[in-house]
Amino acid sequence: MSDLYDVAVRTADGGDATLADYRGKVLLIVNVASRCGFTPQYAGLEALHRRFGPAGFAVLGFPCNQFGGQEPGDAAEIASFCSLTYAVSFPVFAKVEVNGAGAAPLFRALKRAAPGVLGSEGVKWNFTKFLVGRDACVTRFAPTTKPEELAGAIEAALAAR
Repeated sequence: MSDLYDVAVRTADGGDATLADYRGKVLLIVNVASRCGFTPQYAGLEALHRRFGPAGFAVLGFPCNQFGGQEPGDAAEIASFCSLTYAVSFPVFAKVEVNGAGAAPLFRALKRAAPGVLGSEGVKWNFTKFLVGRDACVTRFAPTTKPEELAGAIEAALAAR
């Protein structure tokens, strides 16, 4: 999965980008939503971002409206919600699809690298988390995994050189 950093992504303001700026960092890539039962996980994600950021870690949020229409807002509404409700400082990109024919290339690559239960590739719900090590090794965590439960895995990934 060495080409992960070359995969095209869209910024919240509609610009084209890649993850090249994050090469060499440990990343937690999450499909997020503002009207989901797991939405309070934004607070835990932000805590991880602040705690481990200085050591070379970043949370990257990708809003998704594929699960129960739980992210209906546009980019401005999403940014406002994240800022005002959870003081999010980590990057939140443009809204994406994570499953199906319209799935964003990043999520297609992540799902191939880290299949789900019984080898399934589909993302099951909002707040599925993909931990990407400095070596681009990917580990998937379920939506029910609370961000604070990932601290040990993040520390281990940061310690690996």
